[in-house]
Amino acid sequence: MVETGCPCGSGKGYGECCGRFHAGEAAAPTAEALMRSRYSAYAKGDTAYLLTTWHSSTRPQRLDLDRKTRWTGLEILGATGGSAVHTEGTVRFRARYAERGQAGVLEEHSAFTRENGRWVYVAAL
Repeated sequence: MVETGCPCGSGKGYGECCGRFHAGEAAAPTAEALMRSRYSAYAKGDTAYLLTTWHSSTRPQRLDLDRKTRWTGLEILGATGGSAVHTEGTVRFRARYAERGQAGVLEEHSAFTRENGRWVYVAAL
């Protein structure tokens, strides 16, 4: 099987980047790494990973992804905290997508925290 580039745009192969988080082989070490892995999960349609990495207080009961949305690129605009020594962090990003033949951009400032020792997404700020 040919290794493809990771959807998060890191330049690494999917298996050595976000794929290992999706497979449960490792946990994202930083808030930014979790944000990148969640973007890749959206691109791959991995709703189980998205729900698992959502804070218990804000997690939806279920998540239905629009199969007509194709995520096409990620740009990290900035981050605060979110390292191995922090318990909270934020990541600002711009995600590009195509939906029904139209290009779109989602820009978000997201909050992350640790829950049971692992980084999780809390909400958009």
